[in-house]
Amino acid sequence: MLNVFKHSGLRWLWLTLLMLVIDQASKQWVIASMDLYESISIIPMFSITYVQNHGAAFSFLSTEGGWQRWFFTAIALVVSVLILYWLKQCKVKQKLVPAAFALVLSGALGNVYDRLHYGYVIDFLDVYYQQWHWPTFNIADSAIFVGAVLLIFDALRNNGMKDE
Repeated sequence: MLNVFKHSGLRWLWLTLLMLVIDQASKQWVIASMDLYESISIIPMFSITYVQNHGAAFSFLSTEGGWQRWFFTAIALVVSVLILYWLKQCKVKQKLVPAAFALVLSGALGNVYDRLHYGYVIDFLDVYYQQWHWPTFNIADSAIFVGAVLLIFDALRNNGMKDE
């Protein structure tokens, strides 16, 4: 069993765990130290703003009756199982792809935890310009984004060929 972790992309699960801990610790800090919708300006164009997202990315379906909580949880769990399978298939020499998968997995699990525990996702990273605000997000969302960018970069770099 230990060989499976040492000789596959599963060895990158430490990154998943690290990012999951950072994500949940940051959300606990926000909950403990801020009121809902409270905003703390950090620098021009960036604030910490506590919001609750009942939908998915960009608050997609956030105004629905609650079924979306279970729908997005199910999707994230299925994707997480697929990512674990893909991590197991990664070769020891590969670094970029399993790191990317580990990041996406941490983000998916971080937001699943929120949905199951709170019924919504805790978001707090607020990027804006004047009156225009990017949808508020969190560390889990950032991990998913960075992981997706790394996967796209790898696909373009290898022109569709496997990273050996």
